Amino acid sequence: MSNYSSALIESLCSKIKNYPRFSKGDIEKFCWMAAHEYKHGVLPSEYDIREIDETLYLVLLEEVKKNINK
Repeated sequence: MSNYSSALIESLCSKIKNYPRFSKGDIEKFCWMAAHEYKHGVLPSEYDIREIDETLYLVLLEEVKKNINK
């Protein structure tokens, strides 16, 4: 599905779960934040509209949803 290393995906998934105020109900938001931080080097500001790597976002979303209860 992607050309991202499993180490990168694992690292970002771990980061997502450790974001302040992480919640299972906002997985999409936190995956977007991680994809944004990875691409731009900083977390998004309130009305940040810079593009993210959508493929990375979808990979993260799938992985986090798959592993959320482990």
